[in-house]
Amino acid sequence: MRKSIRERESRTGLSRRRFFNSVASGAAEAAILTVPGAVAAEAAVGQAADGNMVKTVLDINGRSHSLSVEPRWTLLYVLRDRLGLMGTKASCERGECGACTVLIDGAARYACMTLAVEATGAEITTVEGLMRGEELGPVQQAFVEEDAFQCGHCTSGQVVSVEALLRKTPQPSIEQIREGVSGNVCRCGAYANIFRAVQKAAELRKGGR
Repeated sequence: MRKSIRERESRTGLSRRRFFNSVASGAAEAAILTVPGAVAAEAAVGQAADGNMVKTVLDINGRSHSLSVEPRWTLLYVLRDRLGLMGTKASCERGECGACTVLIDGAARYACMTLAVEATGAEITTVEGLMRGEELGPVQQAFVEEDAFQCGHCTSGQVVSVEALLRKTPQPSIEQIREGVSGNVCRCGAYANIFRAVQKAAELRKGGR
């Protein structure tokens, strides 16, 4: 005859709820301590405000945003769902497609693989931050002129990756261009136009546009 859950728990001294809570707690701690930037994450966790929420300040597109986040929240989630910056696209959410690419201190990073607390103190730039007021930035303008998109879902991530490339290498070779956007997937296959757009953007930046 099957014993009831309560009877089994009384014999083992461990309830299902206690077991799952302990597992979840351990997993969360492991995730925080093993990601890059764990020192920043641990410091932020030490400032917990209410329950699991953490007070942090994120510098995004030249503006400071003070908000409370959970230590497990990704930068992608905070940008889109908490701050309404929808240019950073949610797609694979496991660091494979590049649609969520942002700049962190000038380097291209996947927002879906970056904890929001990791980005505390860094300069974050999204595709919106590449605008010049109401005008497109040179990389954005080059993508328009060279028709470097079809469905457009990957475009913002492509643009940000190209921006990172050109900041580091103002006049890249075709091999450097291919490497620079290798972390961004275009399922429509517009790569030839994307490569031309990078070359166009380099010309526009050189000309001061």
